Amino acid sequence: MDSQTPQSSQSSPASSAPHTFQVDLRGLVDLLSHHLYSSPKVYLRELLQNAVDAITARRAEQPGAPARVRLSAEGGTLRVEDSGVGLTESDVHTLLATIGRSSKRADGLQEARSDFLGQFGIGLLACFVVAERIRVVSRSARTPDARPVEWTASDDGSYTVRTLSDEARPEPGTTVHLVARAGAGEWLSRERVLALARDFGALLPYDVRVDGEPVTDLPAPWDRPYPSPAARRAALARHCHEQFGFTPLDTIGLDVPLAGVRGVAYVLPSAVSPAQRARHRVHLKGMLLTERAEQLLPDWAFFVRCVLDTDSLRPTASREALYEDGTLAAVREALGERIRAWLAGLAAGDPQRLTAFLSVHHLGVKSLARHDPEMLATMLPWLPFETTDGQLSLEEFARRHPVVHYTRTVEEFRQVAPIASAQGIGVVNGGYTYDSDLVEALPSVRPGTAVAELDADTVTAHLDPVEPAAELALADFLATARATLDPLGCDVVLRAFHPASVPALHLDDRGARHEQARARAEEEADALWAGILGSLRGGAPRARLVLNHLNPLIRRIGSLPGRELAGTATESLYGQALLRAQRPLRPADSALLNRAFLDLLEWATHREDDH
Repeated sequence: MDSQTPQSSQSSPASSAPHTFQVDLRGLVDLLSHHLYSSPKVYLRELLQNAVDAITARRAEQPGAPARVRLSAEGGTLRVEDSGVGLTESDVHTLLATIGRSSKRADGLQEARSDFLGQFGIGLLACFVVAERIRVVSRSARTPDARPVEWTASDDGSYTVRTLSDEARPEPGTTVHLVARAGAGEWLSRERVLALARDFGALLPYDVRVDGEPVTDLPAPWDRPYPSPAARRAALARHCHEQFGFTPLDTIGLDVPLAGVRGVAYVLPSAVSPAQRARHRVHLKGMLLTERAEQLLPDWAFFVRCVLDTDSLRPTASREALYEDGTLAAVREALGERIRAWLAGLAAGDPQRLTAFLSVHHLGVKSLARHDPEMLATMLPWLPFETTDGQLSLEEFARRHPVVHYTRTVEEFRQVAPIASAQGIGVVNGGYTYDSDLVEALPSVRPGTAVAELDADTVTAHLDPVEPAAELALADFLATARATLDPLGCDVVLRAFHPASVPALHLDDRGARHEQARARAEEEADALWAGILGSLRGGAPRARLVLNHLNPLIRRIGSLPGRELAGTATESLYGQALLRAQRPLRPADSALLNRAFLDLLEWATHREDDH
C-alpha cells in the first residue's frame, strides 16, 4: 500500500518525469476475494504462511531459534504471533506498505528462498478479505538494538507506522492483529480458526497452536511407525475417511524422494466415470495448498484419490492450484509409475486383492494397458472381457479359440453372440470402453494370436447351407422377400443354424452401416450433393436378413400363397430381427413395422370373417 502522493498529471507534454500508480485498495480486495481466491478462508493460510516463512528465515541465520506460532481468536478479533525473523521500521515501509513486494526478496535471504512457502508477495493483503483493520507489531532478530515497530493499516489504503518501547515486544518475532469487517466475524471465530488452522497446517514443521490446542500432527499418517501392516491399513483407512469421506479399497504408498513427494493414494471402493475429474489434496512444504488438484496424476489413474506433501511443485499466484510445468509433468509420471508398480505387485503376489480391485476398477486398468504393452502383458490373465464363453480374460479366451473374433459395438455382439456361440465361433464384445483397442493389441503381447473383426460374411460363412432342393422349393418366396427388402438396402439369404427358435438374423457391419448413412444423406441432400453421394454407391456392402430354414415358421411362411402376403411376412421378419439386434430404427424401418403389423392384423381379421 504505497503512501506516496502521485506527481501532478499537469506537467508539460515535453516532460518525461515518472508518475506513480495509485491503488484503489478496496477494489483490489474485491478482486482478490471474487477472482483470485476461491474462499475467504485463505486469509488464515496467508497468515500461517507468513509466520512459517519468518521462522524459516530466522533459522537460516540462527539454527537454534525457537519455532512456534500461536493463534488466539475472541470476539471478532484474531492474534497470530510467531517467533520468526521479525521486521525493522525500514522493512515495514519497504515490505508491508508496497503491494507486490515480497519479504522473500530481502537481503541475505535469497539462499533460503526455496524453503519458503510464499513466493508472490501478496502477503497480508489477503487478510483484508475478512478484516477492516490490520495491526502488526514486529521486532527484528537481525538487528538486536532495533526497537519494536507497529504498522496499522485500514482497508481504505491508509496506514501508520510508529516505534514502540521494548516492553511491547521483548523477543524477536511478529504479532498480527485482525479486526473483522462487518459480516465477516464468523471467519475469526475460535471454532473456525481452529478448524482452518488444522486443515491448512496439520503437516507444518513447527509448533502451531490455537488457544493452546495443537494444530500440527506429525509425522504424517503415511510416515508413522505402526506395529503391523494391518494397523497401518486401519490407520490410513481412518485418515482417508477423514479427508475424503470414504473407506478405501486399498492404499498405495507414494514415496518418491527424487520427485520431492511423499504421501498416499487411496483406491476408491466403487467405480467412477473416467470423465469425472479426480481431486487430490496437495501440501506444499507442509502447508495445504489445495484440496482440488486435478492434474496431479495421469488421466488413467481416475480410481485413486491422493494426499501428499511436496517441496518441488510450483503453486499458481493464488496458491490454490499447481502450475503446469516440466516439474509437474515429471511428478505426474513418477506417481503413475508407483501406481503401475502397485498393480504389477498385486498381479505377481496377491491375486485375490487384484481380483477384488479389478471387479470395481477394470476400466482404469484397461485405460492404462491400452498404451502400455508391459502392463497389458501383466494384466492379460486378469482383465475381464465379455465373450461368447462368458466373462473371461483375453489370455484364457485366446487359448480356447484359434481366431479371436470381436465386435466393435455392444449391439453387434448381442446380435450375433447366440448364433456365433451355437456355430462354435468365439467372439469378444469390444463395444465397451477400451476393449476393442486391447483386443487389437493382443498380438503384440501374445505373438501368433490371430485377431479379426467379426463381419456379416464371417458369420454367414459359418452357417450351414440349405439343400438345393429345399432352397428351390422356396425360390418364389425368396424372390419376393428380396424385392421387398431391396429398397431398404438389405439382401435376403437362406441358411440353417441353431438355435432353431430364431427365425431370422439381421447382419450388418461397419461398411453396411456407412452405406446406410450415405444413402440417408443422399436422400436429404440437394441435387449437387445427391449426385456426388450417389457416385460413391457402387459396390458398397449391404446388410442381410438370414432366414433360418430350421425354424418351422420360416418353412410355413415360405408356402404362403400370394406375393402380397409373403411380402408382409418378410417385413415382419425383418422388423423382428432388427428389434432382436437392438438396432436403432430408421424412420423407414419404423414405418415398415407399423405397416406390416396392420397388414397382418387385417389379414387375420379377414381370415376370421371368411370362417
